[in-house]
Amino acid sequence: MGKSPRIAIDAMGGDVGPAVIVAGAARAHAEGGDLCFILFGDEALIRAELGKHPALQPAVEIVHCDDVIAGTEKPSQAIRRAKTTSMGRAIAAVKSGNANAALSAGNTGALMAMSKLALRTMPGIDRPALAALLPTLGENDLVMLDLGANTESDAQNLVQFAVMGAAYARVALDLERPRVQLLNIGTEELKGTGELKEAAAILRDADYLGMQFDGFIEGDKISRGDVDVVVTDGFSGNIALKTAEGTARFVADLLRRAFTSSIRSKIGFLISRPATELLRHHLDPNNHNGAIFLGLNGIVVKSHGNANEKGVANAIRVTSRLVREDLTRKIADDLDNISAHRVPAAAK
Repeated sequence: MGKSPRIAIDAMGGDVGPAVIVAGAARAHAEGGDLCFILFGDEALIRAELGKHPALQPAVEIVHCDDVIAGTEKPSQAIRRAKTTSMGRAIAAVKSGNANAALSAGNTGALMAMSKLALRTMPGIDRPALAALLPTLGENDLVMLDLGANTESDAQNLVQFAVMGAAYARVALDLERPRVQLLNIGTEELKGTGELKEAAAILRDADYLGMQFDGFIEGDKISRGDVDVVVTDGFSGNIALKTAEGTARFVADLLRRAFTSSIRSKIGFLISRPATELLRHHLDPNNHNGAIFLGLNGIVVKSHGNANEKGVANAIRVTSRLVREDLTRKIADDLDNISAHRVPAAAK
């Protein structure tokens, strides 16, 4: 493993504020004792919550910030206050080298805009992408990107997303050659937009990369467990993500309603409770919390705004692993590999 992570956290981001953020940090610290945190936000509120977690206190530095980015604030407005807000200063700590990564549960658009402005995109990356781990029926979760950072993406963007997603899967899922597919309306090579077909052609020839490109995948096959990385533009990706989350809630609510509809069904619930608890655990978004903006010169992770203590701790675990495994360097190595193989082809 690599260096001990020092994580800058926007303690004011999200729906619940410092209480859940500090509790989640305490939970993550108890599991990995070498973690250090810089908490940005209202010092009085943060200290009040830290008092409930004495074991965490030696690992925390507090930086007071009066200003907070609201969830309804436009990114263009938020950028102007980057230097004074808890979110902006957490990102700045990564830029200055005072922290190895930043974490926030706040406004996604503002976090993306501030991160891109402060950290810039890596050489060889045109646009950063938002990636997250999603549950499947297979042995591993899968990486999906882009989930909303870019509403439109050309073939080159999709190829870059595939490279970044595969590098993330090698770190987060411990896979040597992740299976990568492009989200499409069919699996046949003739289907899809020109951008998808062009990206697929490039990836089929890129057998020198640390991935196995398996063509196209349809939306109803994403969760089957037959793919490790699903690549798409941010418009389609965000719709697919929200649809999956909504379906999970629908199934959970449907089961709850069915099991409380009669005495017989309540007895059935008691008998099947181990199975329903397993289903609830699998569908709980807190168990998959922590989306990352890939393609920046630094690690920035987005937590769900309504994440609970367990969810925040999981996002911190994701952040910690990306720091330890030096994800940014691995992406850079793959991008250099692509450039090295394209130069001879261009020369021809």
